Amino acid sequence: MNQLKAGAFLSYVVLALNTLVGLLYTPYLLRMLGQSEYGLYSLVASIITYLTILDLGFGNAIVRYTAKFRAENKVSEQYSMFGLFIRLYALIGIFTLIIGLALTFKVEILFGNAMSMEEVSKARIMMLLLTLNLAITFPFSLFGSIITAYENFVFQKIVQILRILLSTITMIFLLELGYRAIALVVVTTIFNVFSLFLNYFYCRYKLKIKIYFRKPQWSFLKEVSIYSFYIFLNAIMDRIYWSTGQFILGVISGTVAVAIYSVAITLVQMYTSFSYAISGVFLPRITAMVTHKESNKTISNLFIRTGRIQYIIISFVLTGFIVFGKSFILLWAGHEYSDAYFVALLFFIPLTAPLIQNLGISILQARNQMKFRSLLYIIVALFSLLISIFLTPKYGIIGCAVGTSLGLFLGQTIIMNIYYHRWQSIDILCFWKEILKMSIPPLFFGILSFNIVSDMEFSSMIKFLIVILIFSIFYFIIFWFFSMNNYEKDLFKGPVRKLLMNIVNRK
Repeated sequence: MNQLKAGAFLSYVVLALNTLVGLLYTPYLLRMLGQSEYGLYSLVASIITYLTILDLGFGNAIVRYTAKFRAENKVSEQYSMFGLFIRLYALIGIFTLIIGLALTFKVEILFGNAMSMEEVSKARIMMLLLTLNLAITFPFSLFGSIITAYENFVFQKIVQILRILLSTITMIFLLELGYRAIALVVVTTIFNVFSLFLNYFYCRYKLKIKIYFRKPQWSFLKEVSIYSFYIFLNAIMDRIYWSTGQFILGVISGTVAVAIYSVAITLVQMYTSFSYAISGVFLPRITAMVTHKESNKTISNLFIRTGRIQYIIISFVLTGFIVFGKSFILLWAGHEYSDAYFVALLFFIPLTAPLIQNLGISILQARNQMKFRSLLYIIVALFSLLISIFLTPKYGIIGCAVGTSLGLFLGQTIIMNIYYHRWQSIDILCFWKEILKMSIPPLFFGILSFNIVSDMEFSSMIKFLIVILIFSIFYFIIFWFFSMNNYEKDLFKGPVRKLLMNIVNRK
């Protein structure tokens, strides 16, 4: 439980660092690279991201089945499973390398009409580096999954914190020396490989993990393959949602449109991370609960309790972005990126429901019931893709975003809530009653704040931050007295009380 709490806390430390880096480093990166090269950098990264689906859902399967074997005290089965996945990941790494190299040497066919020869040459080099990075990542990703399954979140988060700080400092140093996008890809590759080796040594020498290369048990491999297949389908949906837009714009509109869209996607990634910081540590725990046959009511109550906690943070971020988002983007990225506000808002609003319900994904994974969700999302993702392709030529960036937004609302909000209620015995009606009660006071405050701020002009970031600080103070006061229950207040008061007691005891 200490690892769980510490992991959740350190997840927010990682989140704070990522947000801070995003807020301070991204505008600096935009100015140093220029809109065209930043768009090129984002486009190449989004293409290589497609290859991450070749994980085939095995990373999640390792966490789920390791947690299950640990709950059942089956040590030998764990080590045999690790040997199986090492061999599978080695084959995936080789396959990734082949596909990545094929894409690398055919860049001009994909983007030659929308890019200059210099841009095509840079894209080829970056794609080669990122392909090598991913091919190495697959075999070593096993050890990160093992650490997660063993709930050793503290080590993982510390490595992430160091990686964020060191890689960002290194990138800034190189940019100041005159290096550009290719150098950033090199830095990303180096720090990624270093993190992978740290995970390997931690598993071997701290967790004392062993790997048995035994003859595969085909019944177990079949079970894992079925489980992983639906995780894999879900990964395809994610790639279609969050990478295809950049690809479509790269083909139709060029690198400038990709750059604007990429800024919006960066904001979306920050938004989603506020939710996953909590739910991301729960899969091993929920798997143990399912293995020990905890009641549906117990799991449903956990779903509602966690969703309320996530909503405290998500509602604040969403309201703040609606009120201050446009002014923030103008100050942060520049006037040429103003359309990123509307694109991001098209994503933020339909994403809110699934972000406060993403513990449901862990519940489905623990129960090995991902089939419906994965198949649904493939259908919805293809629907979104078709809408985006149809709207982009006429409406550009906004049209591309509308297609994705419609898919998010239909699939992740409407249909999945019906599924959770009817087939997973989660009390969705109670969940939304709780959320609605929490929403009314801050909703009125948000409307009032929007009307006030819309008439203000921010000439400096300092003035802007002061207004945000005043908004935040009033928002949390209102939320504390009118929206939070005693359990949620204790979650905030407990660490503060403990800190004050430690200070008093030291004196």
